[in-house]
Formats: sequence, C-alpha cells, structure tokens
Amino acid sequence: MRDDDSLLREILDRCRTIAVVGIKAGADDDAYRVPHYMQQHGHRIVPVSPKLDTVLGERCVASLREVHERVDLVNLFRAPQHLPAHVDEILAMDPLPFAVWFQLGIRDDASAARLRAAGVRVVQDACLMVEHARLAGRVHP
Repeated sequence: MRDDDSLLREILDRCRTIAVVGIKAGADDDAYRVPHYMQQHGHRIVPVSPKLDTVLGERCVASLREVHERVDLVNLFRAPQHLPAHVDEILAMDPLPFAVWFQLGIRDDASAARLRAAGVRVVQDACLMVEHARLAGRVHP
C-alpha cells in the first residue's frame, strides 16, 4: 500500500534533521546515495553506524542512544529483523522524532504500529530520495 502523498509531504516539509541508521560510506550504496541527496537538498544528516567514523562530512555515532540533538526523522536502512531493537531506541529518544522512514524493501507492521501508538508518523517500504524527488517534481536522481 502506497503511503498517502499528504503524509509524505508533511514529513518532508517538517523534517530538517535526519538520523540515518545503517548509513554506508560507498558512493554506490543506496545507504549513502539517499542521505547524500537529502543533504544536497538542505537537510542535516546525523549518520548512525558503529562501523564508520565519519561520512558526508559528519561524525558518526554508533547508535541512536548517542544522538544528543533533536532529530525530526529517523531513516532506517536496516533489515526488518533489526527493526524492533531500533524502535526501542527510537521510543527512548527525548524528544521523539516526528517520523520514522523504513527504506524501500523494509517493512515491519508490528514495529510501525508501536511507533504510531507513540504518535510518530511512519513510512514503510519507500525510498526517501525517490519520494522527495517525485513530490518536488524533479526527475528521479
């Protein structure tokens, strides 16, 4: 089921700081290309990876527990079996993010329900970069 465009627009309009869980350093990886695109379009990226020191000119943190700034959106590049643990981390954030975005191919209805019950908007199985470009009327990057 495709998420409603009004929800996607609301998230993209309100969310300026994006924590990217599972970010990669390889320019050919979607987990690099998507946050790089969003950074180029004015968003602040907070990279979350225990394997990297820096990416996209930003210092990485090992987990969401180490994020000490307000995050509007958590963008997850993690396999579905890891989502419940990430949702635990997200629900411990203060303040909670406005939204959580599960990238294309990533879906976990139970995790999404937990987030929605806490008032967090959720997008599943969609590419942040593709939806941003589509709603902005840009050609797919």
